[in-house]
Amino acid sequence: MTTQTISEEKSLLIEKAQELLPLLSPERLQSVVDFMSYLYERECWEATEELEAIPGFVEGFERAKQQAKDNDVVRFEDIRLDV
Repeated sequence: MTTQTISEEKSLLIEKAQELLPLLSPERLQSVVDFMSYLYERECWEATEELEAIPGFVEGFERAKQQAKDNDVVRFEDIRLDV
């Protein structure tokens, strides 16, 4: 599936959800919101676990956070090469 196809499919699903949500009772709407929150949280955790599985990622990320905190950074504009 191409990126454009995925994007188009996502847009159609969002439109369908926007059509249906106002038709639900407040109780069912709360259930939908709770389930959507659960799915979003799960997706975030899966992405986090995927990154943490990369050897050295956590250590590198922590080092980068400390460098940013210490203002030990270089602006991108100062290091990029004109290509």
